[in-house]
Amino acid sequence: MGPDHRVPYLPARIEGLAEVAMNLSWSWNREARALFREIDQLLWHETHHNPLELLRRADPAHLAARAADPAYLERYDRLMARMEADAAGGGWFEEQYDGLAATPIAYFCAEFGLHNSVPIYSGGLGVLAGDHCKAASDLGVPLVGVGLFYRKGYFDQRLRLDGWQESSDATFDIALTPLEPLHGPGGEPWLTTVETSGRTIHVGAWRIRVGRVPVYLLDTDYEVNHPDDRGLLSKLYDGGPANRIRQEWVLGVGGVRVLRALGIAPGAWHANEGHAAFMFIERLRELVAGGAEPAEAIRQVRATSVFTTHTPVPAGHDFFSADEVAACAGPVWDSLRMDRDGFMRLGEHPGQHGLFHMTVAALRLAGRVNGVSRRHGQVSRRLWDELWPGRDAEAVPIGHVTNGVHLQTWMATGVMQLLDHQFGPEWHRRPDDPRMWDQVLKLDPEALWAVHADLKRILLKLVREEARRRFADRWREAAHVVGAGTLLDPEALTIGFARRFATYKRADLIFSDLDRLRRLLASRDRPVQIVFAGKAHPADDPGKQVLQRVYQFTRDPALEGRVAFLEDYDMHLAHLLVQGVDLWLNLPRVPMEASGTSGMKAALNGVPQLGTLDGWWQEGFDGVSGWAIPPTPEQIGTETADAADAERLYALLEEQVVPLYYTRTGGIPLGWVNVMRHAMRLAGSRFMARRMVQDYVRSYYVPAMRGDPFSDDPPAA
Repeated sequence: MGPDHRVPYLPARIEGLAEVAMNLSWSWNREARALFREIDQLLWHETHHNPLELLRRADPAHLAARAADPAYLERYDRLMARMEADAAGGGWFEEQYDGLAATPIAYFCAEFGLHNSVPIYSGGLGVLAGDHCKAASDLGVPLVGVGLFYRKGYFDQRLRLDGWQESSDATFDIALTPLEPLHGPGGEPWLTTVETSGRTIHVGAWRIRVGRVPVYLLDTDYEVNHPDDRGLLSKLYDGGPANRIRQEWVLGVGGVRVLRALGIAPGAWHANEGHAAFMFIERLRELVAGGAEPAEAIRQVRATSVFTTHTPVPAGHDFFSADEVAACAGPVWDSLRMDRDGFMRLGEHPGQHGLFHMTVAALRLAGRVNGVSRRHGQVSRRLWDELWPGRDAEAVPIGHVTNGVHLQTWMATGVMQLLDHQFGPEWHRRPDDPRMWDQVLKLDPEALWAVHADLKRILLKLVREEARRRFADRWREAAHVVGAGTLLDPEALTIGFARRFATYKRADLIFSDLDRLRRLLASRDRPVQIVFAGKAHPADDPGKQVLQRVYQFTRDPALEGRVAFLEDYDMHLAHLLVQGVDLWLNLPRVPMEASGTSGMKAALNGVPQLGTLDGWWQEGFDGVSGWAIPPTPEQIGTETADAADAERLYALLEEQVVPLYYTRTGGIPLGWVNVMRHAMRLAGSRFMARRMVQDYVRSYYVPAMRGDPFSDDPPAA
């Protein structure tokens, strides 16, 4: 299905917009976004910035008007020429590693957060994977993504009147996405097969273009498959262990086989989190089938493999019983010339016999391993040091690459235009220059504050519009409407907290002392308000309880409507939140946060963070870019830290944050704006996805592609 099937009509002069809409590079190209928006600004807003839906629904008169507008056509021609030049290749990777530019790097991940119109992500892991692909495209890194196509996405969040989260879902319209189906050599809709649960599953793929990076999303919904297998991939992280392991088996085994069917021969293989560990198993099987001894096959797989772990919480890692593995994979050990016990030992943790741990298998089969922040690297070495008995934790071969965020995706257009004025319109093409980011400290305070105030108004307008829509659709109580933020004040200090509702993230910590919080929120001359958003995993009842508790505070009249919860958090809402609140709140229980990229996104927009010293903030906090809650060493990792952290949180708000925000000169909070500028400088100079991908290339991908020495000391089995 090409773009002509998805966009019924476009004037010939601007028909290239259909092709632009079929590559997600438009989503981080300001000129492309502007051209779509100018077709019909209200429809662009209504479609949540989905150009395919916009073009399908646009009034032909609007399209004709644009096709007859000389100024519009001049910009259109310039965009088409620029995109053609970008697609031609080249860039940083080719300049640095010319001999490797034609060698693909396979990047396996269970979810990709690329744009809200393709809802196949649940949160941070997927959005990070999306930013990774976008930065790789910008740099010309020959990355190839492999994931799963969830026709019903993750889940749509609905809150009952008592605040309990319920899940609903609906199959999204593929015609409104840039997904393109691939076909086998005989025209069949599948590319390969995978054996699981005693049946053969036909596996196909959809391609989505992310600039120069193709991402292949595997699918099993074909008539030739058993009904139970057709719906196997319908939802992200759905069902119990039996379904989860089969999804991961299709990702790993099916992903390798799809790449082979497409003629793609990666020089390096990257498993982004343990969900993709079966990719290593399939590559072992290939090598053994080709005549390699099992030990040599393991060495070869390790030499070309990278594994990134994202989870510092032991319970967050997938593991399956031997019976579950056998039921899913059959006697896979036979094809590896191993016995069942030998295969299980590949994924066995010393303290938990009889279980196949996906992360442990990845640690054993990848020669290069990293966490996603400096602290997370330290935590991971301690978490997994039992796999290297007798070795000091700091000598465990797990490094780190601190996460980053994609600038053109997350920085607001208004902020970018302000930087255009400061640095010239091409500044975003040279973001590696630290001297440029130093110049952010010279941004005019009045101009920066005006841009921020506008972004805040945009956020609060959306909050009111969403509340009005939900009131018309299904809400019947005034308290529900108030709890959605209709009483929020555009002049009040607005704190944002938008995270996955896991208990260790402590969304409810700020409610520890209600009298103290009430004095902050209900102050007549220096009011504070808090906007929450986020989902709890459908199987995480403790997380749902935290969410319910937070939601119930939105209905407390004593808090005067100054606590809001925004339902059904997605990437579209995330953009508005990180750009429009005044302060980003991040309160994980140390040391349980791997990275926490939402604070980086906020900082790119001049929104400082107040947070515990964990994840990225532990290495990013510099005393001038935000505020930190220092840990009490003897309480790290314990619930007893909560009371101490709450006390420090209130003290910071009362003594530093609120006074600084409300201290004005000529209506401008000059001290606060100075913190905003430092936050932008910090994020831009150190926490960009561009820097992150460059780190992976230099320290992980290229060494694997070249066959450089690696950690030839795998965990004991």
